[in-house]
Amino acid sequence: MNRLSKSFINFFQKEQSTGILLILCTLISLIIANSPVQIFYLELWEIPVRLQFGDFNFFNFHGKPLTFETFINEALMAVFFLSVGLEIKREIYAGELANLKKALLPIMGALGGMIIPAFIYMLFNYGTQTQSGAGIPMATDIAFALGVLSLLGKRVPGALKVFLTALAVIDDFGAIVVIALFYTQDLSVLHLSIALMIWGVLLFLNKVKIYSLIPYLVGGIFMWYFMLNSGVHATISGVLLAFAIPFQKGEKKVNFSKLQHSLHRPVNYIILPLFALANTAIVVNSDIQNIFTQRYSQGIFFGLFLGKPLGIMLFSILACVGKISKLPEGVLWKQMLGVGFLGGIGFTMSIFITLLAFDPISQQYYINHAKFIILTTSLCSAFVGYFYLKKILF
Repeated sequence: MNRLSKSFINFFQKEQSTGILLILCTLISLIIANSPVQIFYLELWEIPVRLQFGDFNFFNFHGKPLTFETFINEALMAVFFLSVGLEIKREIYAGELANLKKALLPIMGALGGMIIPAFIYMLFNYGTQTQSGAGIPMATDIAFALGVLSLLGKRVPGALKVFLTALAVIDDFGAIVVIALFYTQDLSVLHLSIALMIWGVLLFLNKVKIYSLIPYLVGGIFMWYFMLNSGVHATISGVLLAFAIPFQKGEKKVNFSKLQHSLHRPVNYIILPLFALANTAIVVNSDIQNIFTQRYSQGIFFGLFLGKPLGIMLFSILACVGKISKLPEGVLWKQMLGVGFLGGIGFTMSIFITLLAFDPISQQYYINHAKFIILTTSLCSAFVGYFYLKKILF
């Protein structure tokens, strides 16, 4: 087994602690949302967020003030996507995705883990008003998945940890592409053009080797604003900014590494917990028993719980049979199946796509129930993956 890099070990440890924190925040939010202070708690997330410069309100979403919840989902999550983008870029330049031969296995696994769940969802929902939710079961929550894997301790082969991490990183990238292509509404060509022009300027600064972070961060703020008003989800600006920031091996990568390190604490210990609290405030009422009979619920459940492991295994086997890649040393197919079940832990990205897939006014019913199914399915996937891996590893 190859020795794990220090940067990978640090990343793995950070993600497992974040996963535990997100679980706690989810439980707290569910309890409070169904407690005597329910109304106060739900209204808390609807408080308007304003930042005035004279008559200009910077946080203005399509002519309407942002609420606290929308501010988290549109603004703070852009910072999360910046962090994700930086991690993807680091993996491509100097991590587990730098070697194409090694990267092809998690790439194929992630591809299957997106295509098969979406296909299963569409089997239940094609031609209905909920077919827009096909992207919901496509995503894996990297923090939760690695958090569960970490509970198994040192018996987990290092190569298996690397595979799951690379798989989840590629999965995140795939989810980002899906969001950009399929969840864009009321497109404003003018605002989108300005945002892309700003990105072009930042890419030019990268090309001429401007390593100071200041112009990139300032440009990123303006790019976010115009992306927010373009109809393309504003969080995409975080990923675009990440790919504009220069990455160089050796001493020149210091600014890139500093930014990535400085984002760790606010993203993992403030932004993601706030996202979990705001988006899992689900009121469990008498009609909750009818959720599992709905097509979109069945599509999400079977897409995540069965589609993920099926897609990851099928495409990984095809990659090995086709000899474009091979299993990492010390890893068995039965262990890969366990990782496939952990891939069914959707949570953050699945909930995020749910908010884009359904209309928050006319389809709030779908959103609340989809969140509940995502939590339920993620819990099932976590339990099955954990106990299956525990049985074969111990």
